[in-house]
Amino acid sequence: MIGPQETRANNIVIKAKLPAGKITALRLECSTTAPSASFQWSELKVGKTKLHPIDATHDSVLDNDRKTKSVLSVAPNKPVQALFELEKPLEGSEVDITIGVENAGGPSQWRLFATTTPTEVIAPASIVSIAEKVHAKRTAAERKKLADFRMAQMPVHRRLSEEAAALKKQIAAAEAEIPTTLVMEEQKEMRPTFILMRGAYDKPGEKVAAATPGVLPALAADLPRNRLGLAKWLVSRENPLTARVIVNRFWQHFFGTGLVRTSEDFGSQGEQPSHPELLDWLAVTFQESGWDVKKLVKMIVTSETYQQSSQFSVRSAQLDPMNTWLSRGPRHRLSAEVIRDQALAASGLLVEKIGGPSVKPYHPPGLYEQVVAQRDNPKATYQQGSGDDLHRRSLYTYWKRSVPHPGMLLFDAPFRETCALRRSRSNTPLQALNLMNDPTYVEAARFLAQRMIREGGASIESRLTHGFRLLLARKPSQQELQVLTAAVERSIRDFTKDAEAAKQLLSLGEAKSDDKLPPVELAAYTTVASTLINLDETIMKE
Repeated sequence: MIGPQETRANNIVIKAKLPAGKITALRLECSTTAPSASFQWSELKVGKTKLHPIDATHDSVLDNDRKTKSVLSVAPNKPVQALFELEKPLEGSEVDITIGVENAGGPSQWRLFATTTPTEVIAPASIVSIAEKVHAKRTAAERKKLADFRMAQMPVHRRLSEEAAALKKQIAAAEAEIPTTLVMEEQKEMRPTFILMRGAYDKPGEKVAAATPGVLPALAADLPRNRLGLAKWLVSRENPLTARVIVNRFWQHFFGTGLVRTSEDFGSQGEQPSHPELLDWLAVTFQESGWDVKKLVKMIVTSETYQQSSQFSVRSAQLDPMNTWLSRGPRHRLSAEVIRDQALAASGLLVEKIGGPSVKPYHPPGLYEQVVAQRDNPKATYQQGSGDDLHRRSLYTYWKRSVPHPGMLLFDAPFRETCALRRSRSNTPLQALNLMNDPTYVEAARFLAQRMIREGGASIESRLTHGFRLLLARKPSQQELQVLTAAVERSIRDFTKDAEAAKQLLSLGEAKSDDKLPPVELAAYTTVASTLINLDETIMKE
């Protein structure tokens, strides 16, 4: 007997009173009085009892996925039935039947039938009609349908089918986690391309074909006129541009300025090379080496030009103020990413893991929310990472074009709204404030101080020397040792008088220090380590 019905968000809930005995199977029947009625049902639940379909036609309503639906082709005087076996016989006076209905059109009537008959002798009406026929009168399709039904009712087959379905779901879930990317493919026949008259798409003019710029060598006759042909032309010996651009960028990386100052523009609007013959020689040598980048880098850094002193004399300032003629070695400030990674590496905090998703290191609170619209997206907040995420290489720092990382922006990192082959270099007080107060650098100073104490020996001089070598790759001069030794002793006296200040300094950053080290001593060396990180020599390449 069916009791009251109610509808909850596309669900029909039926309270059914069950007859006495152990219910082994249920039959649901849907009917309608409307000629044009149509229904799709996506889910069926009978209390907490697990069901198995006796009729495989409606198997999709038991997969706990409302996206998969089963069509009910109902019509007046033509009800639709579905049989389901209970995994365990159901006993009780009442049970809730939940039917998920999608895309319903027209009225529907539902009836529930229950039986205590063993499931081995229960079959859908379509199977019964085939079984009642004499074997000789059954068609091949009917014999197959009957054999499939018998196979599906076997316990071993059912168990293996359920295991296979579960494995397929696991495979689908694993494949869904694999990132996908779009891949371009050449058309079999190239689409005709025309010059559009005044840019109007419906006014084609002269027909044009793919080709290379006229001022450069033409595409070889044996190369295809597509992206593959263009790629081969770019690295061909006849094309002088690619190798020049590459060696110029490497020269810019090491010397601060390229042989062609406008590394982003080798065209008529760009500057002429300061040393055209050197640029030609480097480009040809690079090509002949098989585009060997390591060999090119070794050649540049072992050259006498690169190994010159970068000391700025009065005479060189007068004759070559911009070092255009390479009268001295390169001297320029490091890039934003290198400055941060250098501090983390010297302190021992840098996580050298390669690859993986972007991470969110320390970030000023509230800055992100001021730029990103919170009204439309209240969850658009900067959720700072933890653990290794705080000390990954700057390459992996999460970057939003409208809110670049402020610590890198201060050191002239670009917004990335456009391609930037050449960065400007500024010198502002905010850079020093960032190096002294940003949690990344304060934490790095604390761990650099910890390395100085642990690894540098017992004396102040040996510890300072170790810190110099970790950060600057050289030993300090006697004068530098005197100044910094006095700074350590003064900081120890100050923190001894104000232990709370030492505690506050050591609490910045999430990484935990060695509890065995005296807080006053560690705080004093942290102050000196911060001074070393903020040195001009630390952030300059010279």
